[in-house]
Amino acid sequence: MTSISAFMGALGRYEFLQSALLTAIMVGIMSGVIGSFIILRGMSLMGDAISHAVLPGVAVAYMLGINVLVGASVFGILAVVLIGFVATHSKIKTDTSIGVVFSAFYALGFILISMAESATNLHHILFGNILAVSDQDIMTTAIVLGIVILFVSFFYKELLITSFDETYARTYGLKTQVLHYGLMLVLTLVTVSALQTVGIILVVAMLITPAATAFLWTNKLVTMLFLSASIGAVAAISGLYFSYTFNWASGPAIVLMAAVLFAVSFICAPKQGFLKWRSAKGGQQR
Repeated sequence: MTSISAFMGALGRYEFLQSALLTAIMVGIMSGVIGSFIILRGMSLMGDAISHAVLPGVAVAYMLGINVLVGASVFGILAVVLIGFVATHSKIKTDTSIGVVFSAFYALGFILISMAESATNLHHILFGNILAVSDQDIMTTAIVLGIVILFVSFFYKELLITSFDETYARTYGLKTQVLHYGLMLVLTLVTVSALQTVGIILVVAMLITPAATAFLWTNKLVTMLFLSASIGAVAAISGLYFSYTFNWASGPAIVLMAAVLFAVSFICAPKQGFLKWRSAKGGQQR
């Protein structure tokens, strides 16, 4: 209780901690919402690819002095297009094309970082630096959160159908490719927003873990969206608390809390948890 009181007191005194908490919560919410569609579509590897592919875009944006979202979005969409082009026009499967493209972009990003390092240190992009968020970072994150909510609200039915049965969606007349690239663009924006919080290396964990945790508790998409957003927010708050209390790195602490919530849900979830699965399996054997 003493440490919680100290954390609450610090929140009241330090503006940088207030900014960090607000940003972390927004990132947790948007990551949970978009992550739900990513895991339902079996696109976890694509989320990993985009999180790494935006690195050269971030570096170029810093070098040119333009908005990071612009550079990262361009390279994120470029990576998605290249992955689709290689998979469509060769015998190589999608997972292989993802590996080739995102590793090439990631390597290019490191080269560009080394070129820009004399003027700007970009290594915090890899691991996050949430305690140094600026007012502009908060505003950018809030805008991206708004885009995520509007995108999911306007295209909820289309995203629902294409996530569960893309073949039926095509016969129904939905433009599945347009929806796919729209989702990839929003995923890219969320990824860039999360760079300041958890960094490129850990951002995929925030996209996947809260959504996977929510998936264990419900079979309804609407419930899953709200649950995953809540889990992302709880992971952000608790992670920042442990980061402040024990002097842990903030990004890894947030991801670790998300993993703890997943572990508890994996064991205890009433519908799809390990204990339920084991009980059902034991009943079948008897």
